[in-house]
Amino acid sequence: MNEALAAVSDHILVQRSVDGDPVAFGELVQRHSSLMRAYVFRIVGSISEADDVVQEAFVVAWKQLPTLRDPSAVKAWLMRIASREAFGHIRRRPAEQPFEDYSRTTPVDAQPENVAVRNAQLRALSAALDRLSDDQRQAWLLREIAELSYTEIAEEMDIPPSTVRGILSRARASIAVQMEEWR
Repeated sequence: MNEALAAVSDHILVQRSVDGDPVAFGELVQRHSSLMRAYVFRIVGSISEADDVVQEAFVVAWKQLPTLRDPSAVKAWLMRIASREAFGHIRRRPAEQPFEDYSRTTPVDAQPENVAVRNAQLRALSAALDRLSDDQRQAWLLREIAELSYTEIAEEMDIPPSTVRGILSRARASIAVQMEEWR
Protein backbone atom coordinates (compact mmCIF):
# COMPACT_ATOMS: atom_id res chain seq x y z
CA MET A 1 0.00 0.00 0.00
CA ASN A 2 1.33 3.43 -0.90
CA GLU A 3 1.53 5.41 2.35
CA ALA A 4 1.32 8.75 0.53
CA LEU A 5 -1.93 7.79 -1.17
CA ALA A 6 -3.54 6.33 1.96
CA ALA A 7 -4.69 9.79 3.06
CA VAL A 8 -5.83 10.95 -0.40
CA SER A 9 -9.59 11.13 -1.03
CA ASP A 10 -11.33 8.78 -3.45
CA HIS A 11 -12.20 11.84 -5.56
CA ILE A 12 -8.51 12.66 -6.14
CA LEU A 13 -7.62 9.01 -6.71
CA VAL A 14 -10.30 8.75 -9.39
CA GLN A 15 -9.03 11.87 -11.12
CA ARG A 16 -5.47 10.56 -11.05
CA SER A 17 -6.63 7.15 -12.30
CA VAL A 18 -8.52 8.74 -15.20
CA ASP A 19 -5.25 10.47 -16.08
CA GLY A 20 -3.67 7.01 -16.34
CA ASP A 21 -2.09 6.62 -12.88
CA PRO A 22 -2.15 2.86 -12.12
CA VAL A 23 -0.83 3.43 -8.58
CA ALA A 24 -3.84 5.64 -7.75
CA PHE A 25 -6.17 3.00 -9.19
CA GLY A 26 -4.34 0.38 -7.13
CA GLU A 27 -5.16 2.37 -4.01
CA LEU A 28 -8.86 2.41 -5.01
CA VAL A 29 -8.67 -1.36 -5.46
CA GLN A 30 -7.04 -1.72 -2.04
CA ARG A 31 -9.71 0.42 -0.36
CA HIS A 32 -12.79 -1.17 -1.88
CA SER A 33 -11.93 -4.76 -2.81
CA SER A 34 -12.76 -6.29 0.60
CA LEU A 35 -16.31 -4.93 0.63
CA MET A 36 -16.82 -5.88 -3.01
CA ARG A 37 -15.49 -9.39 -2.36
CA ALA A 38 -17.81 -9.91 0.63
CA TYR A 39 -20.79 -8.68 -1.36
CA VAL A 40 -20.00 -10.75 -4.45
CA PHE A 41 -19.29 -13.85 -2.35
CA ARG A 42 -22.82 -13.68 -0.96
CA ILE A 43 -24.18 -13.63 -4.51
CA VAL A 44 -22.02 -16.29 -6.16
CA GLY A 45 -21.43 -18.51 -3.11
CA SER A 46 -17.77 -19.28 -3.80
CA ILE A 47 -14.64 -17.45 -2.68
CA SER A 48 -12.70 -18.31 -5.83
CA GLU A 49 -15.58 -17.22 -8.07
CA ALA A 50 -16.00 -14.05 -6.01
CA ASP A 51 -12.31 -13.24 -6.52
CA ASP A 52 -12.69 -13.73 -10.27
CA VAL A 53 -15.83 -11.59 -10.42
CA VAL A 54 -14.25 -8.79 -8.36
CA GLN A 55 -11.17 -8.85 -10.57
CA GLU A 56 -13.38 -8.58 -13.65
CA ALA A 57 -15.34 -5.75 -12.00
CA PHE A 58 -12.11 -3.81 -11.51
CA VAL A 59 -11.11 -4.40 -15.14
CA VAL A 60 -14.50 -3.00 -16.20
CA ALA A 61 -14.09 -0.09 -13.76
CA TRP A 62 -10.62 0.76 -15.11
CA LYS A 63 -11.99 0.87 -18.65
CA GLN A 64 -15.11 2.85 -17.73
CA LEU A 65 -13.53 5.20 -15.17
CA PRO A 66 -13.66 8.22 -17.51
CA THR A 67 -17.47 7.84 -17.63
CA LEU A 68 -17.86 8.23 -13.84
CA ARG A 69 -19.78 11.48 -13.37
CA ASP A 70 -19.18 11.96 -9.63
CA PRO A 71 -15.69 10.80 -8.59
CA SER A 72 -16.60 11.08 -4.91
CA ALA A 73 -19.27 8.35 -5.45
CA VAL A 74 -16.72 5.80 -6.68
CA LYS A 75 -17.58 3.29 -3.92
CA ALA A 76 -21.24 3.06 -4.94
CA TRP A 77 -20.23 2.99 -8.60
CA LEU A 78 -17.80 0.10 -7.98
CA MET A 79 -20.47 -1.79 -6.03
CA ARG A 80 -22.92 -1.42 -8.92
CA ILE A 81 -20.31 -2.79 -11.33
CA ALA A 82 -19.59 -5.68 -8.94
CA SER A 83 -23.32 -6.36 -8.67
CA ARG A 84 -23.79 -6.45 -12.44
CA GLU A 85 -20.74 -8.67 -12.88
CA ALA A 86 -21.86 -11.06 -10.11
CA PHE A 87 -25.40 -11.45 -11.42
CA GLY A 88 -24.02 -11.79 -14.96
CA HIS A 89 -21.69 -14.52 -13.70
CA ILE A 90 -24.66 -16.34 -12.14
CA ARG A 91 -26.59 -16.12 -15.43
CA ARG A 92 -23.61 -17.53 -17.37
CA ARG A 93 -23.01 -20.33 -14.85
CA PRO A 94 -24.04 -23.80 -16.05
CA ALA A 95 -27.39 -24.82 -14.54
CA GLU A 96 -26.07 -28.04 -13.02
CA GLN A 97 -23.31 -26.35 -11.00
CA PRO A 98 -24.52 -26.20 -7.36
CA PHE A 99 -23.82 -23.36 -4.97
CA GLU A 100 -21.17 -24.17 -2.42
CA ASP A 101 -22.18 -24.10 1.23
CA TYR A 102 -21.17 -21.00 3.12
CA SER A 103 -18.24 -21.82 5.34
CA ARG A 104 -16.30 -19.43 7.46
CA THR A 105 -12.87 -19.82 8.95
CA THR A 106 -12.61 -18.70 12.54
CA PRO A 107 -9.66 -17.64 14.66
CA VAL A 108 -7.98 -20.51 16.49
CA ASP A 109 -8.41 -18.81 19.86
CA ALA A 110 -12.20 -18.38 19.51
CA GLN A 111 -14.28 -20.25 22.06
CA PRO A 112 -16.04 -23.21 20.44
CA GLU A 113 -19.48 -22.42 21.82
CA ASN A 114 -19.31 -18.85 20.49
CA VAL A 115 -18.18 -20.10 17.11
CA ALA A 116 -21.01 -22.64 17.02
CA VAL A 117 -23.64 -20.02 17.86
CA ARG A 118 -22.24 -17.53 15.34
CA ASN A 119 -22.14 -20.18 12.60
CA ALA A 120 -25.70 -21.25 13.36
CA GLN A 121 -26.83 -17.63 13.14
CA LEU A 122 -25.06 -17.18 9.81
CA ARG A 123 -26.61 -20.39 8.44
CA ALA A 124 -30.04 -19.19 9.59
CA LEU A 125 -29.52 -15.79 7.95
CA SER A 126 -28.24 -17.45 4.77
CA ALA A 127 -31.31 -19.71 4.71
CA ALA A 128 -33.58 -16.70 5.32
CA LEU A 129 -31.93 -14.84 2.43
CA ASP A 130 -32.27 -17.88 0.18
CA ARG A 131 -36.04 -17.91 0.85
CA LEU A 132 -36.44 -14.30 -0.35
CA SER A 133 -37.49 -13.55 -3.90
CA ASP A 134 -34.64 -12.55 -6.24
CA ASP A 135 -35.56 -8.84 -6.16
CA GLN A 136 -35.84 -8.82 -2.36
CA ARG A 137 -32.49 -10.60 -1.96
CA GLN A 138 -30.77 -8.28 -4.42
CA ALA A 139 -32.19 -5.14 -2.79
CA TRP A 140 -31.31 -6.39 0.72
CA LEU A 141 -27.74 -7.24 -0.30
CA LEU A 142 -27.26 -3.91 -2.05
CA ARG A 143 -28.51 -2.05 1.04
CA GLU A 144 -27.06 -4.10 3.90
CA ILE A 145 -23.87 -5.48 2.39
CA ALA A 146 -22.97 -3.00 -0.35
CA GLU A 147 -24.32 -0.07 1.73
CA LEU A 148 -25.94 1.63 -1.26
CA SER A 149 -28.60 4.31 -0.79
CA TYR A 150 -32.21 3.72 -1.83
CA THR A 151 -31.63 5.92 -4.88
CA GLU A 152 -28.54 3.95 -5.88
CA ILE A 153 -30.41 0.67 -5.42
CA ALA A 154 -33.27 2.01 -7.55
CA GLU A 155 -30.79 2.89 -10.31
CA GLU A 156 -29.10 -0.50 -10.09
CA MET A 157 -32.38 -2.43 -10.20
CA ASP A 158 -34.03 0.00 -12.65
CA ILE A 159 -37.06 0.58 -10.43
CA PRO A 160 -38.45 3.64 -8.60
CA PRO A 161 -37.06 4.43 -5.11
CA SER A 162 -40.54 3.95 -3.62
CA THR A 163 -40.54 0.39 -4.96
CA VAL A 164 -37.12 -0.17 -3.37
CA ARG A 165 -38.56 0.88 0.00
CA GLY A 166 -41.42 -1.62 -0.36
CA ILE A 167 -39.15 -4.45 -1.48
CA LEU A 168 -36.73 -3.80 1.39
CA SER A 169 -39.58 -3.58 3.88
CA ARG A 170 -40.92 -6.99 2.80
CA ALA A 171 -37.42 -8.49 2.80
CA ARG A 172 -36.67 -7.19 6.29
CA ALA A 173 -40.04 -8.38 7.61
CA SER A 174 -39.46 -11.86 6.17
CA ILE A 175 -35.94 -12.05 7.60
CA ALA A 176 -37.16 -10.82 11.01
CA VAL A 177 -39.82 -13.55 11.15
CA GLN A 178 -37.34 -16.24 10.10
CA MET A 179 -34.66 -15.02 12.54
CA GLU A 180 -37.07 -14.60 15.50
CA GLU A 181 -35.43 -17.41 17.48
CA TRP A 182 -32.06 -15.59 17.38
CA ARG A 183 -33.27 -12.40 19.06
